[in-house]
Amino acid sequence: MENKRRLPAEWEEQDAVLMAWPHEATEWVNLSAVQNVTVAIAREIVRSERLLLAAPDVEEAKRRLARGRVPLERVDLFEIETNDTWARDFGPITVYEAENRPVLLDFVFNGWGLKFRSDLDNQISRKLSTLGAFGKTPLATQGVVLEGGSIESDGRGTVLTTSACLLSPNRNPHLSRSGVEEVLSREFGAKRVLWIDTGAIQGDDTDSHIDTLARLCPDDVIVYTACDAPEDPHYRPLAEMAEQIRVLRTAEGRPYRVFALPWPDAVYDEDGRRLPATYANFLVINDAVLVPLYGTPKDAAALEILGRAFPDRKPTGVNCLPLLTGNGSLHCITMQLPKGVLE
Repeated sequence: MENKRRLPAEWEEQDAVLMAWPHEATEWVNLSAVQNVTVAIAREIVRSERLLLAAPDVEEAKRRLARGRVPLERVDLFEIETNDTWARDFGPITVYEAENRPVLLDFVFNGWGLKFRSDLDNQISRKLSTLGAFGKTPLATQGVVLEGGSIESDGRGTVLTTSACLLSPNRNPHLSRSGVEEVLSREFGAKRVLWIDTGAIQGDDTDSHIDTLARLCPDDVIVYTACDAPEDPHYRPLAEMAEQIRVLRTAEGRPYRVFALPWPDAVYDEDGRRLPATYANFLVINDAVLVPLYGTPKDAAALEILGRAFPDRKPTGVNCLPLLTGNGSLHCITMQLPKGVLE
């Protein structure tokens, strides 16, 4: 029987974006700064669509949002205990079934391969569903470990991912590469899987999530992280990744159009540890592309390139430097909910 499921592309119409409020138990280096970034992202999201926000202390989140001029009538708040802030990876992944009926898939989240505590975050999607956050859209619990940041979809049956993440021994050790492809085919309706086997960013806890490295865009475009500094340890693995991307072909057998994103200036924490700055960690919403900025001259080039990749949307920058101390950026703390989920 033909699989009627389809994993939509991020640039398809959305109802809302899910986020989680950063709080004291999330152990941010500068919690206030991270809360300010969260408010700034929320302010941009609600210009286009609704925001769903999980927070252990709804009243605190509400006060900070109001102080940041976020219209609360565009925000749905849910009191839920959380370990951390990374909605991309614990949030539900939406697929469409026959007649464009949305279904939310709740995969196991185990802290990026058992690296961090995740007992609360692994329950967030189910708790949100119980509280009515997703209306009547069904939530289907999955028995496989998978994070939203590890996959990219063009909405037409192509999934882009990395072998370092999806074949990690601390995620699904019982699955081979072909076994993973079977899961992607069954759950997402994937007709083909494009694997990236090289490329990594220092400071990244995710085992090379694809949303730090390369992203699918409309009209058969791939944007990818490129390093132009031969002395940088990222230079060779990212050059090898670029070569892999250049030989990829569309479902019709044509080369992808490829745009290289600039290499951000190196960012270090107070202990001298390099942090995972990447412009590939952008979020597509209905009217804009929200681009993480890091306060360097490279920011302008990133906005220009993503404006070319998404010509029907406004590239909008948000200073995400504080998020890097948690080893993530803008896309990592958000999860889009496509059209129909909230109806």
